[in-house]
Amino acid sequence: MNMHHEMSHDEIIRARLIALRCEHRDLDEAIAALSAQQLTSSLALQRLKKQKLVLKDQIARIEDEITPDIIA
Repeated sequence: MNMHHEMSHDEIIRARLIALRCEHRDLDEAIAALSAQQLTSSLALQRLKKQKLVLKDQIARIEDEITPDIIA
């Protein structure tokens, strides 16, 4: 028997969230490494920081999507 497991919407969203967090962490490390160098291009650093902010926004949107609304 060959059973294929198709991912549910929640599983896909959670996997995407994990990937985005990993990418965000990698960018953080790249920014730290570039900042430590003497001859760092400020343009390259700005681009990495902007990309990191975009990822942060995507992560926040996904977290809002998977977090249930709680009526107080």
